[in-house]
Amino acid sequence: MFWADRLAGEIEKRFGTRAVRVRDEKTVSGRVHVGSMRGVAIHGAVHEALGAGEFVWEHNDFDPMDDIPVYLDRTTFEPHLGKPLCTIPSPEPGYKSYGEYFAKEFQTVIENAGWHPRFVWASELYRSGKMDSVIREALEHANDIRRIMKEVSGAERQSGWLPISIICPQCGKMTTTDATDFDGTTVAVVCRESKVIYTKGCAWSGRVSPFGGNGKLYWKSDWPAKWKVYRVKVEGGGKDHSTKGGSRDVGNHIAAEVFHYEPPFDIPYEFFLVGGRKMSSSKGRGSSAKEIAELVPVKIFRLALLGKDINQQINFDPEGDTIPVLYDQYDKLAQNFWAGTQDDYARLFEVIHPAMLGWIGRSKRALPRAQELPRFSQVAFMVQMPHMDIYKEFPRANRAELAERAAYAKRWLNEYAPEKFVFKLQESMPAVELSTQQKAALADLRTFFEQHPSATAEDIHTKLHQSKEFKAVYLAFLGKDHGPKAGWFLASLPRDFVLARLAEASR
Repeated sequence: MFWADRLAGEIEKRFGTRAVRVRDEKTVSGRVHVGSMRGVAIHGAVHEALGAGEFVWEHNDFDPMDDIPVYLDRTTFEPHLGKPLCTIPSPEPGYKSYGEYFAKEFQTVIENAGWHPRFVWASELYRSGKMDSVIREALEHANDIRRIMKEVSGAERQSGWLPISIICPQCGKMTTTDATDFDGTTVAVVCRESKVIYTKGCAWSGRVSPFGGNGKLYWKSDWPAKWKVYRVKVEGGGKDHSTKGGSRDVGNHIAAEVFHYEPPFDIPYEFFLVGGRKMSSSKGRGSSAKEIAELVPVKIFRLALLGKDINQQINFDPEGDTIPVLYDQYDKLAQNFWAGTQDDYARLFEVIHPAMLGWIGRSKRALPRAQELPRFSQVAFMVQMPHMDIYKEFPRANRAELAERAAYAKRWLNEYAPEKFVFKLQESMPAVELSTQQKAALADLRTFFEQHPSATAEDIHTKLHQSKEFKAVYLAFLGKDHGPKAGWFLASLPRDFVLARLAEASR
């Protein structure tokens, strides 16, 4: 059973219905790394498998800025360190805040990938007063939260500590403040000059209401508080959150003991890595969701995100074989689906095409029709050969699909493709060393061309199989020891050019 369908069944068994609220969130502290799309994909796919309820995605723009991405001017943003993301100016005009700027970019990626949750904002949730009741519960039971954190995770907090970060009324920072002494209406606040190393507080002190957006619960209380406010039934997270004593474990206890709310159905999942590394795009070292999403069409992007079970790690390496391999996997899924096979792979083929979801029993017009699918690696080679016409090389292929593959192949080749996929037909004989045996094989091939002027690509390939000297052909024409199907490659070249190159190479 496809993993999303399996989870949907488990959810229905637990709650007795499929009409449940699925939720997830991301702090928009900078350009969002593509790894964050796995959470979107998993929650989105589960919601699709449930076929009912609601999928809510929260842009967390109420967390503080604790670092400045390397792609932004440090002088401009350094004064805003410690402030909520929703109060910091946007890097570009046209947006209300820093948080909105990066959230909207990520939202576009989510929607283009075929998921359309109800988007909400953490800042609005707090400022609207919807969090006030759980803030009150948290502050009134701060002793219980301190106890839970110590018992579950071993983290100790000093007596009097409150699980909330108040925004300083004077400097607007929240990471520099300490809150104590909740009297039912206000808390005592001190903005400390040296509480954190990356910014300074202003030394203001006084009493502030913790409600109406004046403060934000710390993460391990904020998470379960939102479960209650949103009435969340399903919410997962990366496997690091679900370890014993981790934030999920703490959150479950706080939800049950402080907020008296049943913790949601958990979906702990493995990471989405880029080039084998789990990186933060706010550090400027990773690949953003926008960049990777633009590198492949939606069906391939969704395949990358949904093609493995939640307990399997995904490693997307745009500078390696990932994209050609994904296309080959897609082609196998398509052939399997068009053959009428009813299995998990056929189901996967459905879910990677957003337009197909819900067609069963009604209309199959949204289905991609059976067609010849040229290998992406072959298309990638051909677009580098100006003399080759891909439409002539693949006459039975769907022209729209072929054009799409050609366009994405060019983009990949220009931006990421490793050297082994980059080819250039050498206008003159490359400076390569050929053995006596290789030269003899090329001379024999030239004779074959002269004697068989109407030889087809398959005929040429059969001839090459006799000598097994494909490498010699690639060296002579491309300057590399590898390449595409040699028979079809040579057949696509001008005959006089081939004869002249074989003559020169065989001397």
